[in-house]
Amino acid sequence: MTRRPRWSAARLPGRREAAAFLAALLALPAAPKAGAQEAAPTFQAAVALVRVTVTVRDKSGALVRGLKREDFSITEDDKPQSIEAFEFEDLPVEHAPEPEEPAPAPPLLKPAPGTAAPTPAAPPPAPAAEPSGLGGRRLVVLLFDSNGMEPDELERAVSSARTYVDSRMTASDLVAVASIGSGLLVVQDFTADRSLIRRALDRVSGTTDAPDTAADSSSDAASDADAFAPDTSELDLFNIDRRLRAIEDLSKALAPVVQKKSVVYFSSGMSGVGADNQVELRAAIDRAVKANLSVYPVDARGLQAMVPGGEARQASASGTDVFSGHALTQRFDQQLASQDTLASLASDTGGRAFFDVNDLGGVYERVVQDSSAYYVLGYASTNQAKDGKFRRVKIKLARPDLKVEHRSGYYADRDFRHAGREDRERQLQDQLLTDLSATDFPVWVQAAHFRTAESRFYVPLSIAVPGSALPLARSGTEVRTSLDVVGIVRDEAKRAVARIRDTLSVSGADVRKKSVQYRTGFELPPGKFQLKVVVRENEGGAFGSFETEIAVPDLRRNALKVSSVVFGTQIGPAVHGDPPSPLARDGTELVPSVTHVVSTTQPLYFYFEVYDPARSPEGDVRLLTNLAFFRGNVRRYETPVVEVKRLTASDRKAAVLQLAVPAASLKPGLYTCQVNVIDDVAGSFTFPRLALLVRQ
Repeated sequence: MTRRPRWSAARLPGRREAAAFLAALLALPAAPKAGAQEAAPTFQAAVALVRVTVTVRDKSGALVRGLKREDFSITEDDKPQSIEAFEFEDLPVEHAPEPEEPAPAPPLLKPAPGTAAPTPAAPPPAPAAEPSGLGGRRLVVLLFDSNGMEPDELERAVSSARTYVDSRMTASDLVAVASIGSGLLVVQDFTADRSLIRRALDRVSGTTDAPDTAADSSSDAASDADAFAPDTSELDLFNIDRRLRAIEDLSKALAPVVQKKSVVYFSSGMSGVGADNQVELRAAIDRAVKANLSVYPVDARGLQAMVPGGEARQASASGTDVFSGHALTQRFDQQLASQDTLASLASDTGGRAFFDVNDLGGVYERVVQDSSAYYVLGYASTNQAKDGKFRRVKIKLARPDLKVEHRSGYYADRDFRHAGREDRERQLQDQLLTDLSATDFPVWVQAAHFRTAESRFYVPLSIAVPGSALPLARSGTEVRTSLDVVGIVRDEAKRAVARIRDTLSVSGADVRKKSVQYRTGFELPPGKFQLKVVVRENEGGAFGSFETEIAVPDLRRNALKVSSVVFGTQIGPAVHGDPPSPLARDGTELVPSVTHVVSTTQPLYFYFEVYDPARSPEGDVRLLTNLAFFRGNVRRYETPVVEVKRLTASDRKAAVLQLAVPAASLKPGLYTCQVNVIDDVAGSFTFPRLALLVRQ
């Protein structure tokens, strides 16, 4: 079963996934006493706790302390839930003078010196307990969309952050500074040292002064060296908003810390970019919610005056829209649309959005108030369905005179059967971009190279999956499934130069006895490339992956220029593609054997090409070739010598050689096949080899 699609090469911009924060409880039985009769061991299954941060206020807006577990009741989708965990956090709100030597904070966003920075594909494992040194601390991240804001907007945001640090930062605050450019960059890890925070803000605004001392210089250098800056340029391939992915990465890095975290996010709006953006928005919210992270978006544009003719820094609008009011309406609609995503981030994570205000300092007061006295309630949901639907959470108090503030709910985990098209595409993207992809079933890949021009090569690619490893669904006497195939090819500079994306339908009565093979191809210049292929079976959502290096040689340096040797056991009808495959000739095409495992009943076909052979004074070429099969150092079989006197593919200056070995010529066993190629005119030769296993 093969399929070879039309394929178009595309140069794609080069590089990042989602994990859930769930607190798990696992109970194991105690060891039996010596001499006592051993009882059968019992296990308690892991329980996923849903944690909700709750702020309680009275009628005057003051925070309420001293409530107990019995004062709260929780419903999920209007169904009562049992509160399994109850905590209360009380932090001061008064501004504290700057300490001479603030206590150092444990690194949360950066690795320890001498270790590699964490990447989105490999999040740090959640510890069993909260990191030491964080009890009674307020964690605040100042996140700036450096590329998305105008210079005056960025300076306004940084100025408000400086005011907070100088006059509003409390003794309990640990502050980190991060920015979003091509990806997430942590400029300063959590610290209570105001001088370090000020220098980080200067770096964000681009006003860093030269260090006064050598110690300051070394400190800044170390800070820059440790900065967490994952490469996310490949996200352009999937039309994903990098800012949402940066918030995901931030949530993932902070997920091991159980207590509440607040992110003050300065931007100039965030416009939606289609269905992929909606999937990423939901994933970012889901990751933030499960990490107990609240987002406080701030529109740094402030209160804007909309004038019909537009601002002075842009060209005047033309047409009648300026006079009818339609142009002004469009501008209002665009501004509201750019704030919708920010409003969703705030409301769904338990934060608050700040729009159309010129005094940006109000966001800090809100963050301090919301995180000064709050309750954390945890419950095990009675709804175990992994449907990915939104679960609406409501919390009520026994006292009706009090008001509760909390996030509206969360997204449940989703298994493959409940995943929609966008979610399935995102699964493929995550597996392709992660450093360690799933390997639920084996995938075999084979690549070759054939010259099409002086410095261009066609690379046929064969991807095979054993049918016996696929969880196939049965329909009558046939079994059926479908496979999604994605792949990416990167050059030595890690730039994506080609991609693969297709869906295969597989059915038949004997699928389990065969391999499902997919064929495609693309053109590459000489060089070394990294290929990664991910295959997903769409019956149960299992994944297989394969990663390898493709080396395309520069044949101009070789005395005898020979292509790859492709071996197969089947000759099928040619499937026309773009560009055309050299393996397809005269209406037929050789199907490569990816595993090089054959039976004695199958014929063996070998295909290769020789380029620019030397010519005699009369203008003739003379190539001699044959096959020799060895077991150890003993030659077991050899084909007759074939003589080639003309170029079969004159347009590519190539002599095409096709050799066949009769069935049953080789006894069962492991062979080394040596392809002997001699250019008799030039007196040059080469002997490429490949392994072959023959079974009865």
